[in-house]
Amino acid sequence: MIRARCHPKLRALLPAPVPAASALPDWLKSMPSEVAAPTLGGAAVRTFKHCPPMIDALALGVLIPLATDITVAGGEMSWDWDPPILDDALISRAPLGLHVPEQATGAPLRLATNAVVKFMNFWTLEVPEGWSLLFTHPLNREDLPFRSLSGVVDCDHFRDGYVHFPALWTNPAFEGVLPRGTPVAQVIAIPRGAQALDVGHMTEDEVARNREMQRALSEERGVYRRNFRHSGKVGNAR
Repeated sequence: MIRARCHPKLRALLPAPVPAASALPDWLKSMPSEVAAPTLGGAAVRTFKHCPPMIDALALGVLIPLATDITVAGGEMSWDWDPPILDDALISRAPLGLHVPEQATGAPLRLATNAVVKFMNFWTLEVPEGWSLLFTHPLNREDLPFRSLSGVVDCDHFRDGYVHFPALWTNPAFEGVLPRGTPVAQVIAIPRGAQALDVGHMTEDEVARNREMQRALSEERGVYRRNFRHSGKVGNAR
């Protein structure tokens, strides 16, 4: 379980983190199930709405929402937000910060602006002993005009601090309002420790099983979803 807490004076003001499965993007819900493909002579093909691994990635973990509306106009970002002054806390009252471009020197990052935006997070996050949190861009969310950078924090120990989210602004043509509640990071609990890896070649039995799997996937619909997916259901994407 991921435990999220904010300062009591901010509780009524902030949109809360939510399970990602409860906040699937609208485009997934509204996209068609099948479309005609001119590249295949007009034959009907199923869309990504039928891709359980993609949907399960969208639904994994927890989403951290943007604290308030951000207006983007004329190359500037602004907001109209007046949270209370917290005399007993040391945290920014601004929903955005930045990293100067020099801090990305040597990293293969394509900067669309002259800085790396930093979404401020007003929630402390805690996991059980031995677990860490992976913070990353909301998975498969290329509709967002930014890309949050990924990081891992040992939030079983760093449970009293704030993890903020540096992000590349990837759409310099975007102008308008980035709404309060927009997901700015996806948070996934992972067990800490080195991941074991065993590399080798298939046995004869594994080759036969692999061939049967590929046959079933190519000839039958819904094989993965019916037989190999976790039984938990995700949202109402279909």
